[in-house]
Amino acid sequence: MSIDSFVLEIENRKKKDIETLDKESDEKKTAIESKKSTAIKELQESYANEAKIKSDREAARIVEAGKLDAKKILFDAININLDSTFEIIKQELKDYTKTPTYKKILKTMVESSKKRLDKEIIVHCRKEDDTVLKDLGVTVGSSIQTLGGIVAENQDGTKELDLTFEELLRTHEDEIKNTILEKML
Repeated sequence: MSIDSFVLEIENRKKKDIETLDKESDEKKTAIESKKSTAIKELQESYANEAKIKSDREAARIVEAGKLDAKKILFDAININLDSTFEIIKQELKDYTKTPTYKKILKTMVESSKKRLDKEIIVHCRKEDDTVLKDLGVTVGSSIQTLGGIVAENQDGTKELDLTFEELLRTHEDEIKNTILEKML
């Protein structure tokens, strides 16, 4: 074997080794590119899912906040309507005191007070109702500021019964509101 063939063989081996190294390098480069591409795709999917979850959560929070605001507006409107209705009821009661039926109601209130308190009672009422109550044979006490009705007490002042329209409205407020709401809804 000559030196030329030996050099040629070394160069051929070198070329084969370089080709093998290039081939391995290309394979590793392809594998790394594939891993990189897969990792990027997984990260993108992960962040996309996380972003969707966060946006869904935020959307649900916004929707619920909107529903809560809508309910608040509805309840505020209902309360304003109820307050307005109570003012109308008070005006109607004020007008009612000018009717002949109101005198019958006063008589019923006095009789009920006598049954619950004592036969002899002192009645406090509006100035306008003094004569009607005196005609019913009861002792009329001091005048009170009220839409109508009476406050009755026994002779020694130990028991009292408030039958004023304001007190009757206050004690039956829930029932009245429920009735009004049933008619509104």
